[in-house]
Amino acid sequence: MELRVVTTESTSNQDFYGEKLSKRVYQQDDDAEPEPMGCIEFIATAASILLFIVTFPISLCLSFKVVQEYERAVIFRLGRLRKGGARGPGIFFILPCIDTYCKVDLRTVSFDVPPQEVLSKDSVTVCVDAVIYYRVREPLAAIVNVNNYSHSTRLLAATTLRNVLGTRNLAEILSEREAISHTMQSALDEATDPWGVKVERVEMKDVRLPLQLQRAMAAEAEAAREARAKVIAAEGEMKASRALKEASDVMAESPAALQLRYLQTLNTISAEKNSTIIFPLPLDIITPFLGPLTNRK
Repeated sequence: MELRVVTTESTSNQDFYGEKLSKRVYQQDDDAEPEPMGCIEFIATAASILLFIVTFPISLCLSFKVVQEYERAVIFRLGRLRKGGARGPGIFFILPCIDTYCKVDLRTVSFDVPPQEVLSKDSVTVCVDAVIYYRVREPLAAIVNVNNYSHSTRLLAATTLRNVLGTRNLAEILSEREAISHTMQSALDEATDPWGVKVERVEMKDVRLPLQLQRAMAAEAEAAREARAKVIAAEGEMKASRALKEASDVMAESPAALQLRYLQTLNTISAEKNSTIIFPLPLDIITPFLGPLTNRK
């Protein structure tokens, strides 16, 4: 008997998440004939039914199981997957001794990826940790296709984190966290799809840099700020000098404007209660007195 995976669209109300999901249903191949039940299997099944009848009603406690709304049960009979897919939510029946079942939790699970030492594309070592959110979308695939889907997803998340960050520069790692998280989610979702696991969200928690690199980046940022401050001060001086030049041109056209400015300056000085007041003298007044001294020389 061969098993194949057929993708179907499910929109029933039994879907726990209330959305259209693409589910894989395990069924027999149409071209392959089902294997007949062997003699040992027939005897074991008959003995299990007989044991159930003999021990009735005590066997009811062992044969009827209940799974919660957020759980599904995958049943195996003598090592073979039973038809009908996963059971639940609610009550289901198993035969004692020959049936085994595994519960699968459909709720979203989150886990922390341990801090990973990553060498970036520009040869900078950074320590990055992240958090992953995933849920089981297909209980049959999660049990049949992988040994431990939770442990496998955790290991794959750590490996994917190192691989994705290894292709980015330090500046991209620090500034493009959302894009990196989306890339990791797409890669993880594609890799875990055969396991029936849906990776819903990936978030980078922290990026830790070496201490020497932090000091170098701090010195670089401080130097850049000082350079910008000097440029801004120089631009301010240039604008101030242009404004003073325009003011001097206006005062040169009107001597009364210079006298008014002089009186305003005296008013400002006197308001501060200073004991010393400096009177500036125009050069036009001093020039006639300087003439005789120049002639003597």
